[in-house]
Amino acid sequence: MKRIVLLGATGSIGRQTLDVLSKHPDEFSLVGICAGHNAKELKEIAEAFPSVEVIGLSENKEDITFLCDHVFYGEDNMVQCLQHCDYDLLVNAVVGFRGLKPTLESLRQGKDVALANKESLVAGGVLVKKMLEKTNTKLYPIDSEHSAIFQCLQAGKKEEVRRLIITASGGSFRDRTREQLQDVSVEQALSHPNWNMGKRITIDSATMVNKGFEVIEAHYLFDLPYEKIDTVLHAQSLIHSMVEYNDNAIMAQLGSADMRLPIQYALMYPNRPYLKEEHPLDMTKTLTLDFKEMDYERYPMLKLAYQVGKREGNLGACFNGADEKAVELFLDKKISFLQIEESIEKAVEAATFVADPTLEDLERTDQEAREFVVRYWGLENQ
Repeated sequence: MKRIVLLGATGSIGRQTLDVLSKHPDEFSLVGICAGHNAKELKEIAEAFPSVEVIGLSENKEDITFLCDHVFYGEDNMVQCLQHCDYDLLVNAVVGFRGLKPTLESLRQGKDVALANKESLVAGGVLVKKMLEKTNTKLYPIDSEHSAIFQCLQAGKKEEVRRLIITASGGSFRDRTREQLQDVSVEQALSHPNWNMGKRITIDSATMVNKGFEVIEAHYLFDLPYEKIDTVLHAQSLIHSMVEYNDNAIMAQLGSADMRLPIQYALMYPNRPYLKEEHPLDMTKTLTLDFKEMDYERYPMLKLAYQVGKREGNLGACFNGADEKAVELFLDKKISFLQIEESIEKAVEAATFVADPTLEDLERTDQEAREFVVRYWGLENQ
């Protein structure tokens, strides 16, 4: 039985992971759970999964020490859980830069990671790559696009790959010009045409920052140069990504907008057990599959992501930190939608470049990027 620690247990990916685990009680034992501040939901999870041995919470607002042997609070609760628990696989479904440290800690311990935390690779890809090589551990992608690529790569050898093709829906405003984005609202930005996701990732989808993150992730996950990673607009989001081989064959992975499929594949690779879906993809009812060439002028954040990724160092941490803060300000209605992009671009321009960063360098860069965005818009006292 595979012993699982789940970070971000109360979020969207976390809840769907719990559903997958509950369907395979003979395969998995959930031994650790962490969340930001939702103690009530963690209690419900612990009651549903009596095998839980460690629990982590960012905030100590409620005493839940009676639930299991070890309960940790505070900024380092996730790392502490990993250090006080015997487990086989970490599922990192945390959102944000704070997900980097537990990814590194798990790999340091020689434990594989099923990864949904983009920031581990966007901000810390250089460190994660070094740790993977040092400990001979593995990352199993949970993002739908990277899971699709991972599945398509089973069809051939890595040296036979001509390019990866990451599909992008275009987000909430894909049918609008840049001129039409001047006064869009938070509510409009949060209305994604295809997926039901968290607030930050939905905004990142609209700015195409999220797709830029995925390009950087793909570089580290599959060890391919950026020249072999392309993006294409695909409005239906039925093809989650593709791999083109040297013989011109293109392998594509199709599916419904159900994240349990990539979660289950990451947990049970290389096996494919039955997965019950409410609305599985029925190709007889799919009328069209449309593709458009990516417009980097319309989506400048994607262009910037390629530049940041190629230069490496600490710029990914700056890119991510500025985005996290800018999206927060936009959701609080303190800056406009287009000012998210301006925030990130200016923060990256102002960053002090560190070619071979330590974790402390990345943490400092992340904090400096957030502070820069606040200062740039004169919001220090708000």
